[in-house]
Amino acid sequence: MNDRTADFMPHALPPQVVLQAMDTDVAGLGAEEAKRRLEVHGANRLPAAPKRSPVVRFLSQFHNVLIYVLLASAAVTGFMQHWIDTGVILAVVFGNAVVGYLQEGRAEDAMNAIRVMLAPHAAVLRDGRRTSVDAADLVPGDIVLVEAGDRVPADLRLLEARSLKVEEAALTGESVPVDKTGEAVSADSVLGDRSSMLFSGTLVATGTGKGVVVATGMATEIGKISGMLEAVESLSTPLVRQMDVFARWLTLFILIISGMLLAYGLVVRHLPFDELFMTIVGLAVAAIPEGLPAVMTITLAVGVQAMAGRHAIVRRLPAIETLGSVSVICTDKTGTLTRNEMVVASLVAARHVYAVDGEGYAPEGAVRWNDADVDPQDHAVLSEFARAAGLCNDAVLHSADGAWRVEGDPMEGALMALAGKITGGGSDPFTAGWRRIDAIPFDAAHRYMAVLHVDDENNRHVHVKGAPEAVLELCATQRMPDGSSAALDAPYWEHMVEVLAAEGQRVLAVAVGAPPSGGAHLVQAELPGTLTLIGLVGLIDPPRPEAIVAVADCHQAGIRVKMITGDHAATARAIAGMIGLKNTDRVLTGADLDRMDDVTLSLAAAETDIFARTSPAHKLRLVTALQSQGLTVAMTGDGVNDAPALKRADAGIAMGVKGSEAAKEAAELVLADDNFASIAAAVREGRTVYDNIKKVISWTLPTNAGEAGTIIVALFAGLALPVTAVQILWINLVTATTLGLALAFEPSEEGTMRRPPRRRDEPLLTGDLIWHVLLVSVLFAAAVFGIFFYALDRGYPIELARTMAMNTLVVMEIFHVFFIRNIYGTSLTWQAVRGTKVVWICVISVSVAQFAVTYLPFMQSLFGTQSVPLQDGLLIVGIGAVFFALVEIEKQMRLAFRNRG
Repeated sequence: MNDRTADFMPHALPPQVVLQAMDTDVAGLGAEEAKRRLEVHGANRLPAAPKRSPVVRFLSQFHNVLIYVLLASAAVTGFMQHWIDTGVILAVVFGNAVVGYLQEGRAEDAMNAIRVMLAPHAAVLRDGRRTSVDAADLVPGDIVLVEAGDRVPADLRLLEARSLKVEEAALTGESVPVDKTGEAVSADSVLGDRSSMLFSGTLVATGTGKGVVVATGMATEIGKISGMLEAVESLSTPLVRQMDVFARWLTLFILIISGMLLAYGLVVRHLPFDELFMTIVGLAVAAIPEGLPAVMTITLAVGVQAMAGRHAIVRRLPAIETLGSVSVICTDKTGTLTRNEMVVASLVAARHVYAVDGEGYAPEGAVRWNDADVDPQDHAVLSEFARAAGLCNDAVLHSADGAWRVEGDPMEGALMALAGKITGGGSDPFTAGWRRIDAIPFDAAHRYMAVLHVDDENNRHVHVKGAPEAVLELCATQRMPDGSSAALDAPYWEHMVEVLAAEGQRVLAVAVGAPPSGGAHLVQAELPGTLTLIGLVGLIDPPRPEAIVAVADCHQAGIRVKMITGDHAATARAIAGMIGLKNTDRVLTGADLDRMDDVTLSLAAAETDIFARTSPAHKLRLVTALQSQGLTVAMTGDGVNDAPALKRADAGIAMGVKGSEAAKEAAELVLADDNFASIAAAVREGRTVYDNIKKVISWTLPTNAGEAGTIIVALFAGLALPVTAVQILWINLVTATTLGLALAFEPSEEGTMRRPPRRRDEPLLTGDLIWHVLLVSVLFAAAVFGIFFYALDRGYPIELARTMAMNTLVVMEIFHVFFIRNIYGTSLTWQAVRGTKVVWICVISVSVAQFAVTYLPFMQSLFGTQSVPLQDGLLIVGIGAVFFALVEIEKQMRLAFRNRG
């Protein structure tokens, strides 16, 4: 490649000169040359925002009110020369910091993985063939193809442009899309006036274009300005932030109460300061849920990774909470409910209906008429079908390992395969002898694509494909099977559209003609009434088997599934019946929606499950109408025009395979496989994440309250503490960082998708949870004081009595975990007892730690414990089992009353 200096101004040079300067041509680079240039220029990406160093991340774990309290306490105990207490407090602080550091690391890893999965791709020409590559692999000299909805992947000098408009607000501040052309502009043009350039990071609003890469990475205009990518979203949601605020206020409340108790102990009870101070420290540690926000964050991280494993990539974390309350899913049909493996099944010409054989995108198969193979030479109209299908087409077919795949739109891939079947010319039968000189790209507004070609005899031909009703408006005549023309018989074609659609086929019309003006450009306004209709093409796209199951799961979960498609009403109804949608007798079309006011539409949208012949604008109206009924709406989309509906929906879901960058950026979730089953799986995971957060809270608050309750009761009742402050610190160290964290990894409960959606405004701190906190606190206090007084009554030393009380607290917390694991069903099943690997690792770890603190001499001296006799150990386990039985019976009674109500 030629050396270029700062004086290189591609916007002011003709395209051919730029190509020469970049040492490339319109066919693109070869694979080996692209690889070599990538090594020279580096990856086409901006440097990421700098990460915090591991040391800074570790030190940030100490930025916590409770940690400050503990560090101050350590200083006070050290000043009083209570070195054992000081060492235990510092161990708790350090242990909490290590666990927080590891949790935060996992959360950051989850978000980094998501950023990799969302890496943009670009359509390029390599070795003369269109292919898709990671945008980071683009190099100067690559030929890039862009279309509406694409994010421009590098700085490009346009070679071709058709109706191209680009949103450059991110770079120039221009609020409206600007027109782009291939014509050179003045060398001193400012950035916003360089109409021959596409700049990295800008968004294609309409049209198509082809350009040569002139700058990548930091050499791009946006690279020179910004120098770094936007920081990755932090792993937090409104729910986590709400609980973080709650925990802060609760901490402040507990500190005030602790101060009051300290004053009470000194002034009223006249207790020794050093003993009372450590007791108050133990109370604060026991009561403050310091680990709750961190455990909720790791629960989110686990959920994000689980969703990614089910092909649902979370772009905005609040969507995880929203998914749990989704009550309506509005979904596209093609590729989402169906396989997106289009194949042409039927051709309808005037007086003739042909069947087309073949599988997938292989350009091999026979065309049949009256159950016999036909020779295209005997049916001139078939050659017309082939030319329209192959020339009015931007897809490329590739054969690899014996399988054919499409690069581009699946429907166009099926049409290219049809052209190969009819002509016998393979995957690209019209490479030679035909040169495209203009095109009108497909757009949802006019619903057809038109191309203008010159053949080897310099004759100009227009070919059009699109929605039947749109193409029929452009035609005045129709092609007969023998190749002659006749007046258009519109009723016949409308009837045949209905016939094909009723069989579940997607119907396109194809037409041919000469350019009305005879020039080198297509003018959209000149086309109506000038073309000859060749016929109809019926394509089939069978339903995904997994989508049928997923739709049934959604119905069981109280979620309505609504299909919104641009296909014909009969096609939509046929596919809906195969998929298992409800209300298949009623279909509303886009025209029907246009005739409805907002109130009427609101009622109709709630009662109808199939919407056909719709546009992106209809999607937006439907989302608004459903939301006006109090429903939580998830909406799928793939095109640039779907962005408003995706933003309006409670959960916008973009297609990862066929979706535009504009749609992905407007959405909260991206489906990596464009599969409806992945939406249902994401809803299940969303419910599971919310359930697990609820379980973490339902375990943490009652256990903390139970621990704190024993200290408060002892202080006010003038009793000896059943558990010392150091022992309370120990309990928090070994349980809060293990048992609470185990709940973050819980799988979906049985029946997760058989519950109705939760209300969006449902609070986490419900009446049930507050009641559970009170119940567990009372049972904890009763059990701890009961075992403490039992030990004293047996004549045991107070150290042994406190050891038994401490172990009782830990055993009850373990049983509480097994109870909390199943908040919607019974915990008295083998599956519930068996638990998960993570739960048992945590339980065993806590048990080993408790055995160590109870029986190892050096730990006995540190924590003031004594060895517990076997029979008393069994009694402690028995108390835990009784506690489990009591709370389980209370739960079953509560669920029974709720189900009856």
